[in-house]
Amino acid sequence: MLLPIEPLDRVLGDRTAKSFAKNLGLRTVSDLLMHFPRRYSTRGELTPISEIPLGEPATVVADIVEVRERRMKGRSGSILEVRITDGHGFMTLSFFNQSWRQKELRTGARGLFAGKVSSYQGKLQLAHPDYELFPEEISDEDAKRWADLPIPIYPAASSVTTWAIQRSMAVVLDTIGPIQDELPVEVVELNRLLSLDEAIRNIHRPEKHADWQAARETLKFHEAFALQATLLLRRAENQHIKATPRVAGAGKLLEQFDDSLPFKLTNGQISIGQEIAADLGKSHPMNRLLQGEVGSGKTLVALRAMLTVADSGGQSALLAPTEVLAAQHYRSIEKTLGHDLAKELGLTLLTGQMNTADRKRAMLQLVSGKARVVVGTHALIAEKVEFLDLGLIVIDEQHRFGVEQREALRLKGKQPPHVLTMTATPIPRTLAVTVFGDLDISTLTELPAGRQGISSHVVQLSQPALVARTWQRIAEEVAKGRQAFVVCPRIDEDDPGEELIESGGAAEDELTFLDGTDAQAADFAKKPKQLLASALGMTESLRKVPSLNGLSIETLHGRMTSEEKADVMARFAAREINVLVSTTVIEVGVDVPNATVMVILDADRFGVSQLHQLRGRVGRGGNPGLCLLLTSAEQGSLALERVNAVAKTLDGFELSEIDLELRREGDVLGQSQSGGRSSLKLLRVLHDAKLIQDVRGQVEAILSADPTLEKHPNLAEALARQDQDRQAYLAKG
Repeated sequence: MLLPIEPLDRVLGDRTAKSFAKNLGLRTVSDLLMHFPRRYSTRGELTPISEIPLGEPATVVADIVEVRERRMKGRSGSILEVRITDGHGFMTLSFFNQSWRQKELRTGARGLFAGKVSSYQGKLQLAHPDYELFPEEISDEDAKRWADLPIPIYPAASSVTTWAIQRSMAVVLDTIGPIQDELPVEVVELNRLLSLDEAIRNIHRPEKHADWQAARETLKFHEAFALQATLLLRRAENQHIKATPRVAGAGKLLEQFDDSLPFKLTNGQISIGQEIAADLGKSHPMNRLLQGEVGSGKTLVALRAMLTVADSGGQSALLAPTEVLAAQHYRSIEKTLGHDLAKELGLTLLTGQMNTADRKRAMLQLVSGKARVVVGTHALIAEKVEFLDLGLIVIDEQHRFGVEQREALRLKGKQPPHVLTMTATPIPRTLAVTVFGDLDISTLTELPAGRQGISSHVVQLSQPALVARTWQRIAEEVAKGRQAFVVCPRIDEDDPGEELIESGGAAEDELTFLDGTDAQAADFAKKPKQLLASALGMTESLRKVPSLNGLSIETLHGRMTSEEKADVMARFAAREINVLVSTTVIEVGVDVPNATVMVILDADRFGVSQLHQLRGRVGRGGNPGLCLLLTSAEQGSLALERVNAVAKTLDGFELSEIDLELRREGDVLGQSQSGGRSSLKLLRVLHDAKLIQDVRGQVEAILSADPTLEKHPNLAEALARQDQDRQAYLAKG
């Protein structure tokens, strides 16, 4: 959208601008105008004093009936006490050392008062509330209109209230001139949209509910249009970028490899392998997303693509999000290739925690071209790392990498390399074309033969007998020669648990950006503070559980060195460890077929996709898996809804739709994927899938007739000015 990009300090002043930047991340006029109300209220919906619960934020309309000031006992200073009533109950407003407020808070005045309600000497109180007083003279007609006027309720922070935002919005709207529309006139008319200027003003200053409803629909259309235009332009541009075709040569490495496999490839692995081979043979870079359920064999498909590139004389790099997963991939690929072929391909591992000698040796293998298959972490992105002829990048769990990191690796090719991204967190079917339309998508739906199912159960921590049964089930599985994972949200008592809730939920520090009435914020606010389970603490506790007596119980977490982590994983894979207590470092890719039990403590503190990924670590061999989700979430809470959703189904596609429905509306692309704050403010990509598909057709028609947008300069300028982080994400997949 062509909104003003003037810094806020020029319009609102330095103090307000700094507060908005610090607390809400809003720095320009455009940022503020795009900070849309979360919902709308009317005066009739405001909370009666008699019904306000203690400890909850509340807003009331009331009359001032008494104002008095008194000295504080035992200390200097004064308290201004203002008694208010709404006709149903009474409340006291308290202001410390602010006697100057008596000039405006006079008996008989009426206004809007907001804050967190407490009790003092048995009476309701608002300490230092925010307030807005009404004009003294107001006609019945104006009073009726004022009473019915929709009140925008904005996502706010503790130090920036919703009506502080509303007042600043009024200043901005009165200051700026008419806003230009970037959409072609025929598109606006065909879809019966408001002008962009009218939509922006009506969503922030509606006179009736129909105003903001029509504005919201128009602005949703703008978001969908910008999204699809960006995707389709990037897809078109990709067709003109030159890449080296990678066709299997005379070495027939892929053919030899397939013949050596002790099992048959699934039909999906064969057909998707053919799609990838066709892409690799083209003179523009492949940009394909390979998605599939946990354990569906994505890595094998990627390895076959690497062999094709190696056969053509090029190099491939597999980028993994963690050291544990990189080492796991390296060992798995080495085992799958066999010693001789792995040596012929110069299979190399490069991670950040390797010692200097090993690191230099690995880097020499890369730059000389001897390493035709490389596995690594962020270390592959380092400036000093060079490839002789990088032909293919495989990115595992792409949502774990920022857009800049992925681009840094891509730039290491002499010509743009082909890119294959893999994810076990499926994209809902309805979104495959609409949101990821710049990617070609392949989906593995079959599981390899011999895989058993996983049964999942929710265990309430408030039921000690069921918790004790959890540890007994681990003992029973170990007695059969199997192993178990126990996952905790924290490493130790000092760890705040920052790995939590990557999707499907909100970490507690995010809640300051939600309005107090938001269901998810309220859900977390009601939940009593509790000490989350830690891996180190749980390891010691489990060693004292009678049913687990004599078992080998060890810990794995992110603060351990590479050598320590590798040692623990090697001993677990060798069955020397019975129970591995871990944080989410084992979330993706870890493959120990003998592990059959996954216990997740404080499961409500993880996102839907995280729980699905963790569950996928068991049941990978010939024995059925068991996943026990321990939680203290209350009945009816969103937190428990997430956990129950995971327990009810193993279908990753179904869970991905549930996940999206449970997310906050502005977070559909996810911070880690978009590289910053998502610019989809109103569009709900699942709910609005039909709108997005309809818009896509209209965008295709415009780009077909005007590929460079030469005839649509406003649209071209709006796309060029679009948020850089978001555009980088869309461009880089």
